[in-house]
Amino acid sequence: MHPASESPVQEPADRDEPAVADETRRGLQDTFGRVAKDLRVSLTDHCNLRCTYCMPAEGLPWMAKPQMLTDEELLRLVGIFVDLGIEQVRLTGGEPLLRRSLPDLVAGIAQLRPRPRIAMTSNGIGLARSAQALAEAGLDRVNISLDTIERETFKTLSRRDRLDDVIAGLAAAAEAGLTPVKVNAVAMRDVNDSGVADLLGWCLERGYELRFIEQMPLDAQHQWQRGAMVSATELKEKLEERFTLTPVGQRGSAPAERFLVDGGPGTVGIIASVSAPFCGACDRVRLTADGMVRNCLFSRGEVDLRGPLREGADDKDLVRLIRGEMWRKASGHGIGLPDFTQPARPMSAIGG
Repeated sequence: MHPASESPVQEPADRDEPAVADETRRGLQDTFGRVAKDLRVSLTDHCNLRCTYCMPAEGLPWMAKPQMLTDEELLRLVGIFVDLGIEQVRLTGGEPLLRRSLPDLVAGIAQLRPRPRIAMTSNGIGLARSAQALAEAGLDRVNISLDTIERETFKTLSRRDRLDDVIAGLAAAAEAGLTPVKVNAVAMRDVNDSGVADLLGWCLERGYELRFIEQMPLDAQHQWQRGAMVSATELKEKLEERFTLTPVGQRGSAPAERFLVDGGPGTVGIIASVSAPFCGACDRVRLTADGMVRNCLFSRGEVDLRGPLREGADDKDLVRLIRGEMWRKASGHGIGLPDFTQPARPMSAIGG
């Protein structure tokens, strides 16, 4: 585990940004020596679920299409990030499957050189119809959000009766070779936490890699309460009531602490984003659907690339903006500190 989130958050040192040419050779580095290798790209803020920990039942005011990056703009920006050393591009939302041009975008990213790994985080609805086409376009693997296998609990959490669609999407992803198929789950106290061991058993039977994620303050309603969050320690204790968990070992920049289940080969991961964050090893940077660069999921600021892009900025200008945002990255997100402020954008507008 990394140090707890209550440790002081350091702001970047007051240093001039490095020259563009030098920084191109060294990658997207911040003042704490971290180098961004993983780009999270939100394709839309729209979603076809209304998960209680993400948005209200009536949904949100969605971005208008002119606000979003076009396919050409998105591919140009992703290409610049790859030139700057990005090795993995993860497509997120909202729900990325709602972007009709998704296969074309995947194919365009797959043509970049050096070719980045291409992953997608999705709720799985509609994946049964598109998994094979996405694999053929160049998608390497998927993470599917599934918090429970209990139908009524799923309906309560997501406000939609779509469990069968998600299960079908998972099976189609495995069939199409989008492996390892990972399942992301958020456990909430007195909602679905009693079923975490059942979910793990279900995933192990099907060869899916389950990862539990602590609930984070990223809901549009700003109603997150730490007391409602099931901590990583609690999760591990609940799982160990049925399974024997053995730590896998060093995880590098990966967010999940992984455990062999009953000696393996199956594993489970626990991401302690709040109680034991991995900020010190973070290698991520985010691009929102409307063209903003964010150096942290919880950043209070962001830099606009869409405006300069549409005004004719060249690649060197865009690189300078990207570099400046990364250079300002703080040492940690600061959840739990007295001055922590939840970002104005919810998760659906930032991208996972």
